[in-house]
Amino acid sequence: MPHPNPPDAPRPAIRNVLIALMLAIFLGALDQTIVAVSMPAISAQFKDVSLLAWVISGYMVAMTVAVPIYGKLGDLYGRRRLMLFGMGLFTLASLFCGMAQSMEQLVLARILQGIGAGGMISVSQAIIGDIVPPRERGRYQGYFSSMYAVASVAGPVLGGYMTEYLSWRWVFLINLPLGLGAYWVARRNLVGLPIPQRKPVIDYLGTLLMISGLTALLLGITQVGQGHSWRSSEVLGLFAAALTVLTVFVWHEGRAREPLLPMHLFANRNALLCWCTIFFTSFQAISLIVLMPLRFQSVTGAGADSAALHLLPLAMGLPIGAYFAGRRTSVTGRYKPQILAGAILMPISILGMAFSAPQAFWLSSLFMLLNGMAGGMQFPTSLVGTQNAVDQRDIGVATSTTNLFRSLGGAVGVALMSALLLALLQDSSFSHLAGSTLLAEGHSGNVLLDGLNAAPGNEQNALRAELLTTFRHLLLVSAAVSLLGLAAAIVMPNRLLRGREDKVR
Repeated sequence: MPHPNPPDAPRPAIRNVLIALMLAIFLGALDQTIVAVSMPAISAQFKDVSLLAWVISGYMVAMTVAVPIYGKLGDLYGRRRLMLFGMGLFTLASLFCGMAQSMEQLVLARILQGIGAGGMISVSQAIIGDIVPPRERGRYQGYFSSMYAVASVAGPVLGGYMTEYLSWRWVFLINLPLGLGAYWVARRNLVGLPIPQRKPVIDYLGTLLMISGLTALLLGITQVGQGHSWRSSEVLGLFAAALTVLTVFVWHEGRAREPLLPMHLFANRNALLCWCTIFFTSFQAISLIVLMPLRFQSVTGAGADSAALHLLPLAMGLPIGAYFAGRRTSVTGRYKPQILAGAILMPISILGMAFSAPQAFWLSSLFMLLNGMAGGMQFPTSLVGTQNAVDQRDIGVATSTTNLFRSLGGAVGVALMSALLLALLQDSSFSHLAGSTLLAEGHSGNVLLDGLNAAPGNEQNALRAELLTTFRHLLLVSAAVSLLGLAAAIVMPNRLLRGREDKVR
């Protein structure tokens, strides 16, 4: 079987495909960040806060659960049709979100939107595995990381302006022209992708078990991040159900004829260590993106617009690190040095953030830039390492599993860090400000900020100083957790990537 993209393939074709994939990645990533700033307006519109957090969480849970399913179906049926389906569903669901007349309708539409986004993100990265040799993939995955970075900054800014001057509905309706344009570009350019010749066999039971188990796990994690106790019957019940169902899933997959998630991939030491690395990198990146604006606002008293700009150095560091790692990987043919460098830089940068006050603009920005570079050096190279470690027939499912660990890392990071912040604040002078609702409503921290701003001048200054210490402790814990990612990077084999001359096995 010849390589799906031989060396003499025309470069413009790859460029056009890359444009289509980058549009898909940008759309999926943008909706993870653009909605947060419109939450107060949505709450005021529907006068319902009980489901407000699920406007964001429902999207994230659905996207995470959908990712491995898209990966396997892409391996069985070809990736073009899966990409177009994901784009179409995402765009249609965006219309439903913009037309929602109740909180229940909005949450349901967001779940459908998350299912579509899971396909766009997962299949895009698998397509690069189909058409680009392993040694060149780092550079292209670096482009994808830049889309995540742009979305992390553009999302809050666009969402804020559209909510302020138009309506919160435009946060979703903006996806209609963008989604239709991306669909047209993808339909036109994703032609000639390899189509599997094997007869597809769908693992229906495995699919049902994975959806049920991952949904229960993510719901439990999300409940903790929203302020519920680890020991509450609801959270413990969700975790027990997740453990039981996922155990049955693993047992079933070992016996299925065409497993949804082949268990032999977890016996691949290199792929497993790449997944561990990307889990802990995402743990740090997503939790810091969520919590650092809250730190900046609460300690300095700045507004949400300034907090969004405060993230700019971190967002700029991601594509810088990804570009550097991608180029070095292409030149040397090895990805471990870049992963290891990023894993070493991660705890150093977090410690720097812990001991630099947000008011120290240049020093704080430097450490946030370094943190973004640390993440950028690990995200694309871990994916390239995974794709290089598996057979071509498993590229899709291996890529989707990488994205699954990335999503799980972000969900666990936000939940654990939010729960820890809540515990630290409840043991401090802030407990009288908001009680147990401190981090409700999608981790926005509105209750904390409102209570802090209502305090008298001298008391407010004392509370801000105490809050700075609290966030320092939180960042020290984050730096300690990042050492687990460093350990995975240290023991990772230093493999040489396959080159253009290699044939698919």
